[in-house]
Amino acid sequence: MTARITDTADVAPDAQIGDGASVWHLAQVREGAVVGEGCVVGRGAYIGTGVRMGRNCKVQNYALVYEPAELADGVFIGPAAVLTNDTHPRAINADGSLKSAEDWQPVGVTIGTGAAIGARAVCVAPVTIGAWATVAAGAVVTRDVPPHALVAGVPARQIGWVGHAGRRLEPDGDQLRCPATGRCYEIHDDELREVPA
Repeated sequence: MTARITDTADVAPDAQIGDGASVWHLAQVREGAVVGEGCVVGRGAYIGTGVRMGRNCKVQNYALVYEPAELADGVFIGPAAVLTNDTHPRAINADGSLKSAEDWQPVGVTIGTGAAIGARAVCVAPVTIGAWATVAAGAVVTRDVPPHALVAGVPARQIGWVGHAGRRLEPDGDQLRCPATGRCYEIHDDELREVPA
């Protein structure tokens, strides 16, 4: 098995593209980036210098993943979503001189296993999105998101919990149940924990 890279994609020679990965038309993968096995980088997407992606991630069309973002296995980045890297963006310094790479320190977005970022959502670095969490389309995330949390709005606020299948959990007595998988969960100290079957 090998990676599929279309002829219009711009992939740096030292970028690592995993087995079975696909990089589609007009996508750019910068120097030192790592795209894991089975990943899909959609049309016009941008993967910044040194970004690290685990296995089986999907970065949809025109999404922008700026360095030093880190994506665990199975992360979904929706169309036109943005992971930022500068808390105080400016084109010029206070003295009017053009900013260079030495004039700022990039900060990243870290996303846990299986989490999903909806279309046109913005994650304002530095933030961590917990494993299996879901950021709704159009949300603006300005603070960390717990594992399994469902967040929406501007700024994003938690509106519920989601299971491994990405479906909103439903009340079932003292527990929460996933309508897709039947798995049950409980909340302990503001954290969601799966109840052993």
